[in-house]
Order: sequence, then structure tokens, then C-alpha cells
Amino acid sequence: MNESVKSALIVGGGIAGMSAAIEMRRQEIAVDLIDLDPEWRVYGAGISITSPTLRAFAQLGILDEVEAQGFTGNGIRICDVDGSAVDEVADPRGLPGSGGIMRPALHKILGDRTVRSGATVRLGITVDHLEQDDNGVRIAFSDGSVGRYDLVIGADGLFSKVRQFILPDASVPEYTGQMVWRLFADRPAAIDRRHFFLGGRVKIGLAPVSQQSLYLFLLENCPRREILPDAELPGVMATLMGGYGGVIGELRSSLSVSSPIVVRPLEAFLLPTPWYRGRTLLIGDAAHPTTPQLASGAGMAVEDALVLGQELRRGTGVSEVLSRFMRRRAERCRLVVESSLEIGRLERTGAPPAAQTQVVADALRVLAEPI
Repeated sequence: MNESVKSALIVGGGIAGMSAAIEMRRQEIAVDLIDLDPEWRVYGAGISITSPTLRAFAQLGILDEVEAQGFTGNGIRICDVDGSAVDEVADPRGLPGSGGIMRPALHKILGDRTVRSGATVRLGITVDHLEQDDNGVRIAFSDGSVGRYDLVIGADGLFSKVRQFILPDASVPEYTGQMVWRLFADRPAAIDRRHFFLGGRVKIGLAPVSQQSLYLFLLENCPRREILPDAELPGVMATLMGGYGGVIGELRSSLSVSSPIVVRPLEAFLLPTPWYRGRTLLIGDAAHPTTPQLASGAGMAVEDALVLGQELRRGTGVSEVLSRFMRRRAERCRLVVESSLEIGRLERTGAPPAAQTQVVADALRVLAEPI
């Protein structure tokens, strides 16, 4: 164990926070993990998983569970508006095949591992005040309690409160010009890998998340939408899916008032480095929030935890550990954010499908390199 870090607070119980807890408990660091949600819930239907993300899951020790509860295939099949295959984006050689998993299933896998690791999980609270000195960080919690830690990890997502404490002048997430529509549905046997459907006025993708299920995502280029009543969602989504045939047409025809549909704005920004001040570090979406075009947000969050753990094992003081962490993470995460935003720009401007998929292929090739 790194002698300079014997205790850590993790703010946020999502993918980044739970992965960091698991990794630090391997080194017998005393970990407190807090989450504002008293029920520790997760929202959303499914999550796409790239090959580099599966590699990160393997290093974290959860790959077998992810494969058992999710779905793995091979690459991305690119289709036209009629559903005919026109191209393929292959998975990098030497890595597991890409796939998907239900968000609640992944959350439970990580949550169970976090609890079994011996981390202390406290729910329904957040940080009210953070004060650092050379030797530690004093925390005042929203329930009136206080604590002192050698290291604090802000893993509290896109609108991170910890980021506001340590980087008060940082930019705020901005709407990218796209709304993402997501639908959870039964998986046809022919959808044996991720599929992108391009050439229409919207981009649509399918990602298997189990042997039985898939989720559909649709990227709408538009001014930020106001919240729609649930009863209106199927009709609007059906209109957006118009013009597509094949399996997309079949899914469109199946939409009803009972269809599980979620609509969210895509928001992101590029946070300048470093992502830490003193003994407080940001990871995951708190540090490098990205849009989902590369399906790599979860992978980058897990990689953050793995690299932090590796650097803690190497030892020396907190400042040097965090400096080394930044040297390894900054450019890799920048690639994901910038490539995702570029794909979104190409989608909004109606660039040829080949131009869009080339950015995906180029980025995944780099991400296949060692962490």
C-alpha cells in the first residue's frame, strides 16, 4: 500500500466511483464511498461496450460476470436505411469482442463487488464543504458528520459538485445539438453484434445487451427539447424513425404507449488538465464527460480507477502519484472526448457514413493500445 494514502473518500457511486473503490481496497486503503441517492439507483436501459472497455473489466476482475449477464459479439455492422449491410468496423485484434449490458446489471455487479471489498458505503449524503492542507482533506458532510482523508476522489459525474469545490472557474457542460432517444426491446436473432444504421435524417444504432434484449439509440439533431409527456414519446420517436426499413422498421411498428423510451440531451465539455488540486482528484465523467458516439465513457471511467491504483502501488507522495496519473490519462481521455464530439459534428452536418465510421475506427485503434 502507498504509505501516503491510507484512507480515501469517493464521492459518487457510479461506474467510476465503484471501480475506484474496488481497486483501492485491493491495497487495503480504507475507503468511504458516498452517493446522494439513498437507494443507490441507476438510470437508463443499456450500455454499449467496446473491446478496450471489456479489457478494463477484465483487469478489474468482473469480465466473467459481464459476459454472463451481457452480450458480446464482433465489431460493428454498418447498414443503410433499408437495413442492408454496407461496411464493418472490426474489433481490434487481441482484445475481447465488443458488446453491451443492461445498466442495472452492470451497476449490481460493481455494487456487489464494492460491498464485498470492505468499502464503507453511505447513501443519501453528499459533501457540503471541503478543506485541504498538506497532510489531508477535511470533509463536512450534508448529514452533519465530518471526516478526514488522505485522498478524495470526485466521481460524481457530469455536474460534479467536487469539481465546483476544487475548480470553481471550470466550464460547465454544454448542449451539443443532439438529443438521444433510447428504446429497450427484444433482440432479434439477426442482431448478433452492434449495428449502426446511417443515411437517413437521423442516426440509429442497435446494441445487444443480453441474449434476450437490445437497446436502440437514435440521435436527433435539433435545438434542446423540453421534456415531453410519456404518452407522446412513442409517436414522436416513430416519426423520427421514418424512412428506415428492415429491423428498424419492425421496431418502429412495435412502438406503443408501453414502450420503455428515454430521451436525454447530450452534454459535454473538455476540462483542462490537471484534474486535481492538492489531494482531490476528479475521475470519470467529473473529469472528462463525453457523448456516447464512441461508447467509451464507461471504459475510460474504469481505466481511470485502474491507472490510479497502479500509480498508488508505485508509491511516493500524493502529488507525484496524481501527476503520474495525469501523464497517463490526459491524452487518452482527450481523444475520446474530441473524437466523440467530432462524430457528433459529422452526424449533424450530414457527412457521408464512411467519414463518420472512419473516426470511430481510428479512435478504437488507438484505444486498443495498452492503457
